Amino acid sequence: MKGIAHDPHGRHRRGKAFWRGDEGACGAMRREDFAASLVVFLVALPLCVGVAVASGVPAELGLVTGIVGGLVTGMLPGSSLQVSGPAAGLTVLVYEAVTTHGLAGLGVLVLAAGLLQLLMGALRLGRWFRAISVAVVQGMLAGIGLLLIAGQLYVMADREAPDTGPSKIAGMPGLLADVFGSAQSLVALGLGLGTIAVMVGWKRLPPSMRLVPAPLVAVAVASGIAAVCDTPVAKVEVRGLLDAIQPPTADAFGLLTQLGVLGTVLAFALIASAESLFSAAAVDRLHAGPRTDYDKELIAQGAGNAVCGALGSLPMTAVIVRSAANVQAGARTKASRVLHGVWLLLFAALLPSALGVIPLSCLAGILVYSGAKLIPVKELIALWRAHRGEAVIVFATAGMIVVANMFEGVLIGVALSVAKSAWDTSHLQIDVADGGVGVIRARLTGNATFLRLPVILDALEALPKSRPIELDLSGLRHLDHACLTALTTWADRHNTPGTAPVRLVPAEP
Repeated sequence: MKGIAHDPHGRHRRGKAFWRGDEGACGAMRREDFAASLVVFLVALPLCVGVAVASGVPAELGLVTGIVGGLVTGMLPGSSLQVSGPAAGLTVLVYEAVTTHGLAGLGVLVLAAGLLQLLMGALRLGRWFRAISVAVVQGMLAGIGLLLIAGQLYVMADREAPDTGPSKIAGMPGLLADVFGSAQSLVALGLGLGTIAVMVGWKRLPPSMRLVPAPLVAVAVASGIAAVCDTPVAKVEVRGLLDAIQPPTADAFGLLTQLGVLGTVLAFALIASAESLFSAAAVDRLHAGPRTDYDKELIAQGAGNAVCGALGSLPMTAVIVRSAANVQAGARTKASRVLHGVWLLLFAALLPSALGVIPLSCLAGILVYSGAKLIPVKELIALWRAHRGEAVIVFATAGMIVVANMFEGVLIGVALSVAKSAWDTSHLQIDVADGGVGVIRARLTGNATFLRLPVILDALEALPKSRPIELDLSGLRHLDHACLTALTTWADRHNTPGTAPVRLVPAEP
């Protein structure tokens, strides 16, 4: 055969590549991807269910989003190793949407957000998400983490959580009193705290003992205790996969005519996109394979969310916990994330009743742990010491999310970040040369923007009006319209009869 050579040992080869060696390499990669897919499945299963329950939707819908994240988003180009599914970062926003608009409305919102992500990817806006201030992202995640913890503490005690962030926090003393006054609440809280203890302690065990992911161990232990002791705690309600799926009706699309709903769609799209692309950047640092194409990844996420919306399911993002588990388990290609979707589908189709033995307080414990990890405590301490302005943005963003809502919090954070950047870049120096007689020379260097106008005008107004002044603007790198107008007005006023003349040396074009 043309192009195929034979070696003395009978192995066929083409050029320098031996077919036996190629098959062995491909086989090894398939085995690694297969093993990694099982690890990711075991990590994703409890998280999918927990996020769904915390979002106020049937547990099966969390599995649906995980399945779509594997079979749809996993097949598309972008980032080859990161894994998508329902994320704790959108739990608060989803819960508000479900409470306000119902499950049918949630499907419309997620579908519209997915289409918006597809449009942003087609317009090649993915790379611009890398320009979002890290402080805003940290503040967003911290705010989500605080709300997640506050809400899930109620679930850990088998109590219904208040609707708003401030009411959740204000209700903590009453929750504590209720817990100690109810045996059922104490048992549920014990299971939740035990779940957190397993999650915290599991990572301190030797690697050989950590083959099974901590969330799955925590769920198994708590569910086993609840079953053996027949504890009277609330458990996951099982509806069945097909019964849980409720595609949006034609009437539900009328929601998109409301301005507030469009704001929620925009929040879904922007937060999901930012979280996914930041996750992609983090995953790229974990492996030496192909780098992420941000625009293609945005399209992949949009396609997944469009499908999730059409099925009436939860929105998806790339999730760093599952993605890191995928890389650390030895995944080499996208086959691992696709296979993890297959395992979720088989579980949802064949073993849905297994969800019914899981205590809600156990899932709440997992989410409290996840919420705590969203709050970058160590980074905030270092940030406060080195860049106090950035830390203020983090606190303001997180605080506004807790007090108001996600969308307003992120907008406040972005606005503060832009204002801080504008202030930092508008450095200006005013040098005045005054020999006591003759012309006073004032030279401006740097960037003259409206933010520095009070300083500029105060300095110029303090100059003697009885002597001629030369205002040199040639050292300015930038002179905005507001400053130019103010300086021209000041010079004209000082050129009136009775005052010494002012001569402007214009800025270089």
